[in-house]
Amino acid sequence: MIKRIIGVLIGMGWVTAQLLAQISQDTTIVLKFDMKEEVAPALWRKTQKAFDEAKAVGADVILIHMNTYGGMVVSADSIRTKILNSEIPVYVFIDNNAASAGALISIACDKIYMRPGANIGAATVVNQTGQQMPDKYQSYMRSTMRATAEAHGKDTLIYGKDTTYLWKRDPRIAEAMVDASIFIEGVIDTGKVITFTATEAIKYGYCEGIAENIQEVLELAGHKHAVIKEYNPSGLDKLIGFLMNPVFQSLLIMAIIGGIYFELQTPGIGFPLIVAATAAVLYFAPLYLEGIAQNWEIALFVVGLILLGVEIFAIPGFGVTGVSGIILMVLGLTLALVENFDFDVEGSGMFISMIVKSLLFVSASVFVAFIGSLYMGKKVFDTNLFSHRIALHATQETSQGFVGVDPKLIQLVGSAGVAETPLRPSGTIAINGESYDAKAEYGFIEKGQQVKVTRFEASQLYVIKV
Repeated sequence: MIKRIIGVLIGMGWVTAQLLAQISQDTTIVLKFDMKEEVAPALWRKTQKAFDEAKAVGADVILIHMNTYGGMVVSADSIRTKILNSEIPVYVFIDNNAASAGALISIACDKIYMRPGANIGAATVVNQTGQQMPDKYQSYMRSTMRATAEAHGKDTLIYGKDTTYLWKRDPRIAEAMVDASIFIEGVIDTGKVITFTATEAIKYGYCEGIAENIQEVLELAGHKHAVIKEYNPSGLDKLIGFLMNPVFQSLLIMAIIGGIYFELQTPGIGFPLIVAATAAVLYFAPLYLEGIAQNWEIALFVVGLILLGVEIFAIPGFGVTGVSGIILMVLGLTLALVENFDFDVEGSGMFISMIVKSLLFVSASVFVAFIGSLYMGKKVFDTNLFSHRIALHATQETSQGFVGVDPKLIQLVGSAGVAETPLRPSGTIAINGESYDAKAEYGFIEKGQQVKVTRFEASQLYVIKV
């Protein structure tokens, strides 16, 4: 009852951690938070917030409640570094799975506890389809796993005059969770990567105890009188986490490209441009707030957008300015996804890998958006759904004086004229001093260029540059 009252007071902010320490010297304050999701930027953000909360309440222990199949190595590396550098001891309770990136995070913790039937290991780097990545990626992961295990130091064993030093967590075992070629006598044969059960993890020093729940974990760790403060993300944190989901980011990139494309097909500033601008804000804002996207990376995208606009609206044809604009836009979108960290030789391979993966991600999204925009621009208004809703179904008979098209327009086929406005692809041309609406057969036609009428179809003049 006393612990419950104290916990409520802490949670409501009525009792500080310092005052609690004076009241009860043997009470342990535990900050608990869940890792029951894919290891991604959203989880890295959650981890940072939880560690800040632990400091704010004066926590004696941080407890991670884990159940994950892994995720992004970059986010996992950031989390494991945060754990290794933490002044507050960090424990992890593996509720079911700590696979791949989850294994790396678990090994970084000061103590590992597992539920019966839980697993830890299988940290081979794979791509989105589950295929194993080349050895340069595995090499970096092996090094990271080994360094993480070594960070916990050695135990000293003294037999008479002989002193033996044994790793608390054998680095070879950590490597063997990544590399199937590693052989450890009595532990693993070649051709297999290590995945430990709870009992196996205890046997080989990768688990401190088996527990059924959080309370048993704390009792095994020697904290019988513990007050648990659970970290719960705010609504804003959840929203930012959602916006940073790779699937949603891909949709935002598609909206940016699609909005720009459709805006170029219509005169003036309209709904497509609003969609593109909104998508750009939703894409960059959470990355900027999290310190991932820097000012200069956002500036690259904006400058690229300006150059593309200049090429389309001010410079005839499509050349260096337009290509440069597209390149800068793609670079801005790509680099905004790459977390900034101190560059060193050991991490150079992973840093380049991050850029390549982000570039492929952005390029694929841009390509799909462009193809989709072309298809939708040609087909969407020709479907029965749209034609039935926006088409005029009333019959206008010529006997009643209605004329479908101006017969003079048909006679203009083959005539030469000049573009009075830019045709992108629609605009206005002048023939013999009279203005007519027209559409370019292909590409864009700048104002003042000579044109020739090629055909008249569906009440529309079509022209080409002469």
